Amino acid sequence: MKISSVEDIVAETRRKGFVQEEVDPTLDLFAEIAELKRSKRAVILAHYYQDADIQDIADYIGDSLGLSQRAAETDADIILFAGVHFMAETAKILNPHKKVLVPDMNAGCSLEESCPADKFALFKQKYPQHKVVSYINCSAELKAMSDVIVTSSNAVSIVNSFPKSQPLIFAPDKNLGAYVSKVTQRPLLLWDGACMVHEIFNHRRIAELKAQHPEAELIAHPECEETVLALADYIGSTTGLLRYASQPGRQSFIVATEPGILHQMRLKNPGKTFIPAPSDHACACNNCPHMKLNTLEKIYLSLKYEAPELEMSQELISRAYLPIRRMLDLSAELGL
Repeated sequence: MKISSVEDIVAETRRKGFVQEEVDPTLDLFAEIAELKRSKRAVILAHYYQDADIQDIADYIGDSLGLSQRAAETDADIILFAGVHFMAETAKILNPHKKVLVPDMNAGCSLEESCPADKFALFKQKYPQHKVVSYINCSAELKAMSDVIVTSSNAVSIVNSFPKSQPLIFAPDKNLGAYVSKVTQRPLLLWDGACMVHEIFNHRRIAELKAQHPEAELIAHPECEETVLALADYIGSTTGLLRYASQPGRQSFIVATEPGILHQMRLKNPGKTFIPAPSDHACACNNCPHMKLNTLEKIYLSLKYEAPELEMSQELISRAYLPIRRMLDLSAELGL
C-alpha cells in the first residue's frame, strides 16, 4: 500500500487499527527495531504469549503483574506494548503522559469482552455491600468500577488481605475466581466470564496424554476449567509455571496455557521436555488469536510512525488508576 504522508498513515491506522504498508523483505527487522528503540527512547513490553521473535526483541517479557510493575517503573518516552488491548490500557493508566503504542488495535481479549462494563454496572448495583476484585484481564471501564485489581500471580494473596467478613465480587473470570475461592476457602460472587484459550483444553485428552507420558508433570494456568485443574501437578500464573519448570530435578512437562510461554521455558531449560496440552479441536486453537495479531512487521511500522497510539480520557485514567495502584502497593507489601 502506497501512502503519501505520515498524516495519511495516521488516518489509515485509525480506520484499520494498524499501520498498513509494504515492508522491504530484505530489511533486518531486529536491527531496525533496535535502532528505532534507541533513537526514540522507546521500550517494548511483551507478554509471554507473543510469538518467539517478538519475545526476542522485547526489553521485558512477563505476565500481567510483571508487565504492570515494569510499566509503572519505566523512564522511556514511548511504551510499545506487544500484547493485547487491556494490557496497553494498563500501561497508559500508569503512564498518562507517555505515548503508548499498540501494534494492532484489533488485538482484544475474549475474557475482557465477556464482561461488558454496562452490564457489570447493573450486576454490581444488586450487591452494594460487596467489594469488587477484578482480574486485570478486563477493560479500563471495569477497572474503574473495581476496588482492587489482581492478576493470577497475586489474586489469592490479595483476596486474603480482605477481612473474612467482607463479601467480594470476583470478575470477570469464573475459572480463576473458582480456583481462588477454593484456595482461600471463602465464598466469592463470580461473574460468568472465561478465556477462550483456557476453556478449550480437553481434560480427557490431557488424561490420555499423561498416561502416554507418565514421567511428565501437568502444569496449568488457573484460568483453565476445574476438570483440567483437578489433573494438574502444579497450578500457577505464567511466571509461576516458568519458575516451577525451572526447578532442578523436574524434566518433563505438559503445559496447559497459551503455548507462547514454551519459548521461554525452552530457552531457560535446555534439555527439558515441554508438551503443549491438547485442546478440544484438531487445530492450534489454544493459540490466542488476539495475541498473534502482533508481528515484527507491525512493531517496526508502529515504532517508525508512532502509531497506533492508545488514547484515553483523563477522567477514565484517574478512576482506573486507584485500583491498579492498590494492587501494586499490596503486591509490594506482600513481597510479590
